[in-house]
Amino acid sequence: GYLHTGIEKTCEAKFWQQVVPLTDRIDYLCPMTNNLAYCLAGEKLLQLEIPERAQWMRVLLNELTRLNSHLVWLGTHAMDIGALTVFLYTFREREEILRIFEHVSGQRMMTSYFRIGGLALDPPLDFFDSVQSLIKILPEKIDEYENLLTGNPIFINRLKNVGFLSAEEAIALGVTGPPLRASGVDWDLRRDMPYSSYEKFRFDVPISQDGDVWARYIVRLKEMRESVKICQQALDGMPEGPIKADAPHVVLPDREKMKTQMEALIYHFKIVTEGFQVPAGEVYQAVESPRGEMGYYAVSDGTAKPWRVHMRNPSFATLQALQTMCAGRLIADVVAVIGSIDIVLGEIDR
Repeated sequence: GYLHTGIEKTCEAKFWQQVVPLTDRIDYLCPMTNNLAYCLAGEKLLQLEIPERAQWMRVLLNELTRLNSHLVWLGTHAMDIGALTVFLYTFREREEILRIFEHVSGQRMMTSYFRIGGLALDPPLDFFDSVQSLIKILPEKIDEYENLLTGNPIFINRLKNVGFLSAEEAIALGVTGPPLRASGVDWDLRRDMPYSSYEKFRFDVPISQDGDVWARYIVRLKEMRESVKICQQALDGMPEGPIKADAPHVVLPDREKMKTQMEALIYHFKIVTEGFQVPAGEVYQAVESPRGEMGYYAVSDGTAKPWRVHMRNPSFATLQALQTMCAGRLIADVVAVIGSIDIVLGEIDR
């Protein structure tokens, strides 16, 4: 409970656009994934059509976010088992990703870059070159991690045949994401319930039938390689055009227009001071976060503030499986099992 800050209740006192910075802090290792789930929910209620360039940028940044999160998982998981060197390697690459986030949004972690209606800002001119330089080297870096761990007999003995979770148990306990796929369930929201143009990208969904800690390790490593492929596709096919929807009552006008056109200045003033009204209704929007299904249930009563925002966070659900995975094992195995489900306490407490 040390991280509990009452985020869901706080949402009810904020304008719809003011909730975005709150979503950053739920799962602080994948803030843009939270941004996306919330923005998609609001856009459904508003029935906004998001420009293709903004959608592809969201995909690119979400896959970089997945890589960022998995790098933290791999480094800390290996360190928990006793392999200290990998932590230094993974955080070396993670630092490059955080530099890219800071370059595009002004913030390393709590980016708040997505908006209901599109993106906050146009990407900088050299943004795509920076991303290309990163993803060009990532495959060989992932090979380095595997060279240190995958053949290491100590690492293998600590992970294999530990923390078993069957497909039936995983489904019954609400487990999603890599732990579910490592138990043999072929389910990924990016492919099976696509959003933000994911249906236009080609990628494999890694699965395993083993259901143990080792399987979760292998599945996430393969996911990192698939994320690199998605990033490359996004760079190669990035559409031109606007990054915001044509909705002046919802989206802040460009700053140049705001400075030179009275109508744009009025819209800017009204949105900032009064918010924008969202049609009454309710919606549930789920996305595939690095940890599994992240869902936002949003209810509007027709005003400028949400009546209710509830987050369905994967760590909260997956943590229920800890007892099942640890039953009959050694105390030392609990460390390996917790690392394998990759919880973030911010989204458990929220």
